[in-house]
Amino acid sequence: MATSFLAMEPQISARLGGPGFSNQTVVDMVPIEMLPWVDPHWYQFPPMNPLWHGILGFVIGVLGVMSYIGNGVVIYIFSTTKSLRTPSNLLVVNLAMSDFGIMIFMCPFMVISCYYETWVFGPLMCQIYGMTGSLFGCSSIWSMVLIALDRYNVIVKGIAGTPLSNKKAALWCFLVWVHAAAWTILPMFGWNRYVPEGNMTACGTDYLTKDWFSRSYILVYSCFCYWFPLFIMIYSYFFIVQAVTAHEKQMREQAKKMNVASLRTADAKKTSTECKLAKIGLTITSLWFVAWTPYLIINYAGIFESYTITPLFTIWGSVFAKANAVYNPIVYGISHPRYRAALKEKLPILACGGDDGASETNSAASVTTDVSTAVDA
Repeated sequence: MATSFLAMEPQISARLGGPGFSNQTVVDMVPIEMLPWVDPHWYQFPPMNPLWHGILGFVIGVLGVMSYIGNGVVIYIFSTTKSLRTPSNLLVVNLAMSDFGIMIFMCPFMVISCYYETWVFGPLMCQIYGMTGSLFGCSSIWSMVLIALDRYNVIVKGIAGTPLSNKKAALWCFLVWVHAAAWTILPMFGWNRYVPEGNMTACGTDYLTKDWFSRSYILVYSCFCYWFPLFIMIYSYFFIVQAVTAHEKQMREQAKKMNVASLRTADAKKTSTECKLAKIGLTITSLWFVAWTPYLIINYAGIFESYTITPLFTIWGSVFAKANAVYNPIVYGISHPRYRAALKEKLPILACGGDDGASETNSAASVTTDVSTAVDA
């Protein structure tokens, strides 16, 4: 750290009133105590237009409010509705808690920093901010993996699969948080570090360091918190869709042999439920991919020096990643029949759709609940 501080000596001298200081770089507004944490790469860029800071602060603020309401309602509805308190939905609640935590801990700091056009909370809070963002992001990703694996167990394995119990679901959630905490605390002990990002209003992993020991953290971390989870979800949903498609084909062929339009039996209704579930999971996975891939590209562009990362470019990584905390409750609110029915009962002002949710609850039941119930039976 002493070496880094010495490397920043010319910039610090300028900041203390030396010649040439006239708001020439994006770093000029950064507090003195933060300069040792700023990579020299950012000194080549002129200051960002204040309008960008205003837009970023406004967008993050809106996303924060939407996340508070959406995920807060999901947690409330799933936790207080007895029929929704199932092992499978415990994974959904864990996902909502992760998404809720992202914006609770990150939105206020970023909005205030956008107002001041730089990070104003000091080096320690920069570390904590980066760590909590990584913690909740990783736990959100692996919560989606657990949901995909649970759906794979129910839909693909069917009666051959082992039903998910409350104890097992709770253990899975606990391991998700332990795994996320283990990875995100490592930079606090020297394997990489959390530093201000290019727009200087947020902090994240140091992807610009020339030290390959630090770079190796990003490569290994991305494997365990991006590539591996992505592979599992793609694998799971591929076979889920394949199983549902095959079953639907069998049902159509059977209906044709019986000379009827369709077989709307209890099994057919369960299959319809499973199909909807697969679509929801696939949608969430796709949105997650869209949300986190830009941030991965930024990190890889930094460590492989394959693209010149600009402060403006880092804004999009922040926005896309944080927007993921808003997608999930919207998807569940639109697509989960029993959730819609409970929402209409407890918070009618937020309910969407008509009576289809209630009627579908009575017939085909919940997208994420009754498939597990069917397997238990």
